[in-house]
Amino acid sequence: MVNQMNARSLLSSVSKSFGLTVLIWAAGMWSAEAKESLKLRIAIEQNVPQINVGSSVNAQVLDGSQQVVGEIQGMNGFAAQAKEGGIALDRWKSGALWIVPKDENGVVWIGNRWYRGRVYLVPSEKGLTAINYVDLEQYLFSVLGSEMSGNWPQEALKAQAVAARSYALHERQNALARNKMFDLGDTQGWQVYNGVQSESTGTQTAVQATAGKVLAHNRQIINAVFHSSAGGCTENVEDVWVQPLPYLRSVKNNYDQGAPVNEWSRTFTATEIGNRFGVGTLQRLEPVALTPSCGRVKKIRVIGDRGSKELDGDEFRVALGLRSTLFKFENQFPPVASTKGQKQALSGVVFNGRGFGHGLGMSQWGAYNMARRGYSFDQILQQYYLNTQLGTINVEK
Repeated sequence: MVNQMNARSLLSSVSKSFGLTVLIWAAGMWSAEAKESLKLRIAIEQNVPQINVGSSVNAQVLDGSQQVVGEIQGMNGFAAQAKEGGIALDRWKSGALWIVPKDENGVVWIGNRWYRGRVYLVPSEKGLTAINYVDLEQYLFSVLGSEMSGNWPQEALKAQAVAARSYALHERQNALARNKMFDLGDTQGWQVYNGVQSESTGTQTAVQATAGKVLAHNRQIINAVFHSSAGGCTENVEDVWVQPLPYLRSVKNNYDQGAPVNEWSRTFTATEIGNRFGVGTLQRLEPVALTPSCGRVKKIRVIGDRGSKELDGDEFRVALGLRSTLFKFENQFPPVASTKGQKQALSGVVFNGRGFGHGLGMSQWGAYNMARRGYSFDQILQQYYLNTQLGTINVEK
């Protein structure tokens, strides 16, 4: 069952929802298209054996063809299960199931959080997948609060709203073109989406103030990726991923100064590092390749007394839990009375780094500091996404 006390406290923060229709603006950037309800499909859980679902208000249960098969009462929860190639929910079973609140102000419970919109339950390879169908602008209410604090300066939040909207629509286009089941996930690998609990007056205000605004290059909505802190230097995209893009270019600035994640340090023993990579006790690290713009580690060789491995910089970073690949390291040796004629064994390594994340596109802490210095959201966006134009998709109630 859904925790009803928690549910009601979360519901108090929900403002009145509204339907969204979109008419693509034809003035110079995009050709006209028919009006349609612009929904995003967000995978909340994938390939799980069961998941708790419910609704804050009475809700209809629909089968895969969207025919009504029943109704659930508000503030009740049920465990949906993958069963015999379909979905079982209480007394209903179908190839797929929908839960649709009967009141537009209602929200759905998925897993352990409330979400706007509706939920679609569908069998997947190793169980079931729960997909939240939600209006784009309402989705952004939560993304902003999940990616930034709603108390941050409005111009930073507005910049985040435009970047997040552009990124979501770019991913949606790709998903539709490839006939995928959902457009985005809800984790850091996409952009974080934690449902109603992450909304605030600050995030809603920023989304509404930039309603429909996106970034484009050559009339195409861009892949507006972002990260926590650049450490003073963003990268050319091809030096971190593969495909070069004219708008994700290296930018050097000092707007990350003072950010809590701008500078960091981590220390590991030689044994810890060696065991982490299965090479025995670490003897040395050898940077194999650095990015030309910022000096991030692209490839690194880990050499131990039982072998060696060459890894991508990001694989190395993740394995050690480092904040970024923008780091240098210092070897540590045990104190000895005399080293004459002796080769000291490595005792540990200190990593001194800057920034947090992949270093592509907008630095969120850079946006924060720019906003505090009086820059507007469009100036922030132009700082990080080069060769782009700010356009609008018309959102109609």
